[in-house]
Amino acid sequence: MSLIENFQNIFKIEELKHRILYTLGILLVYRAGSYITLPGVDASQLVDQTSQATDLLGLFNLFVGGAFARAGVFALGIMPYITASIIIQLMGAVLPYFQKLQREGEDGRRKITQMTRYGTVFITMLQSIGFSYNLMATTPNAIVVNSVGFVITSMIVLTAGTMFVMWLGERITDRGIGNGISLIIMIGIVAALPTNVFNEFSTRSNFFIFLIEVAILILVTASVVLLTQGVRKIPVQYAKRVVGRKVYGGTMQYLPLRVNAAGVMPIIFAQSIMFIPGTIATFFPDSEVIQFLTSWSNDFTGTAYSVVYALIIIFFTYFYTAIAINPKEMADTMKRQGGFIPGIRPGKPTIEFIDNILTKITLPGSFALAFVAILPALAVKMGVTPGFAMFYGGTSLLIIVGVALDTLQQVESHLLMRHYDGFMKSGRIRGRSRMS
Repeated sequence: MSLIENFQNIFKIEELKHRILYTLGILLVYRAGSYITLPGVDASQLVDQTSQATDLLGLFNLFVGGAFARAGVFALGIMPYITASIIIQLMGAVLPYFQKLQREGEDGRRKITQMTRYGTVFITMLQSIGFSYNLMATTPNAIVVNSVGFVITSMIVLTAGTMFVMWLGERITDRGIGNGISLIIMIGIVAALPTNVFNEFSTRSNFFIFLIEVAILILVTASVVLLTQGVRKIPVQYAKRVVGRKVYGGTMQYLPLRVNAAGVMPIIFAQSIMFIPGTIATFFPDSEVIQFLTSWSNDFTGTAYSVVYALIIIFFTYFYTAIAINPKEMADTMKRQGGFIPGIRPGKPTIEFIDNILTKITLPGSFALAFVAILPALAVKMGVTPGFAMFYGGTSLLIIVGVALDTLQQVESHLLMRHYDGFMKSGRIRGRSRMS
C-alpha cells in the first residue's frame, strides 16, 4: 500500500481525523498567540536582542517559537511547566511523601499534577519579573508605560499566558494526538527552520559547501532516529498451559529494552536547568559576582556550557530511565504469565539480570544523547551559522525526531486497531507500537 493510501486511511477513521484536526487547531491558536505583544510594549521599537543564537536567550527564543524576541504573551512558553515537573519528579525520588503519592494511582497522580500546576505559577511569576527587567534594560525605548506598572502587568499577563499554553498542551494530550507539551515545543522549533535554512544558504558563496552541510544534517537526523528506535531484545520463554482443549504458550518472545528509554525528556529537563543561571542573573544585573558566576551559561558554544550540559543529560537519562522502567514490575508480570528468561531463575535473579542489562545499554545511550546535544556548538565552531546549527543535532533535532516518532506511533496504533496497514508494514515503527 502506498504512502498516499495510508494518509487516505487516516481520514476514513472519524475519531483519528477529529483528533488530528483538533491538534492542528490548538497548535494554530498557540502560533497565533505567540505574535501578540505584551501590553505596554511598542512592537515597532523592539530591538531583536535574541538574533544571536550563541546567546542562551536566542536558544530560549527558539523553543518558544520566537515569542521571546517579540515580547509576546507566550514569551515564557511551556518551560516553567517543564521546570516545575523536574522539581516534582526529583522530590519523588528523595521525599517519602511524594513517593507515597506516586504509588496511590490515579488519586496520587491528580495531586502531583495539581502541585505541578501551582509550582508552574510560582516559577512563571519569578521568571516574568526577570523577563520584564531584562526587556526594560535591553530595549528601554520600547516600554511606553512606567516601570512598576509594566512589571506588574507583565507578571500577570505572562503567568496567564503560560497557564493557557499548559492548558492547550493538556487539551492536545486528552483530545488530540500525541503529547501536547512536546508538540507545542516542537512546533515552535519547526517554525524557525525555513528562515534559518534560507539564512544559511544566503551566507554561503559556495553552493557545494551548503549541499555538504545539508547531507551531514540528513546523516545526523538518521543517526538520531536509530538512537531513538534502538532496542536490546531479551529472549523470554513462556511455558505451555492447557486450558480445556487449547494449548497456550510454549513460545519464545522478546522483552525489548530501548537504548534511549528516557526519550527526549532528559534533553528537555537539562535545557530547563540550563536556563536557571541566566534567570538568576537577570535579578542581579549590577552584581559583578553573580554576573561572573553565571557568565558561562550565556554562551551555548562555550566549553563549560557543553560539559555541564552533557553531564546533566547523562544524569537525567539514568534518572528518568529509573522512573520509567521498573525491573521488578517486569519480572513479576513475566512470572504471572508463566514466562522466564532462559538460564535465569525467576524472582530476584531475573530482576538483577534486567537491571544489569538496562544499566549497560543506558550508559552508551546517555553518552550518545549527550554528544548529539552538543553537536550544534561544534557546528558553530566549524563555521555553520548559529541558527542553522541548532538543527544540526542538539535539543532541537532530538525534540523534533522524538516527538514526530511518538506522534506517528499513536497514529499507527489507531490505524492498526482498525485493521488498516500502518505507514511501515514491517518496519521499526510498527514493531515499536506492538512492544509499547
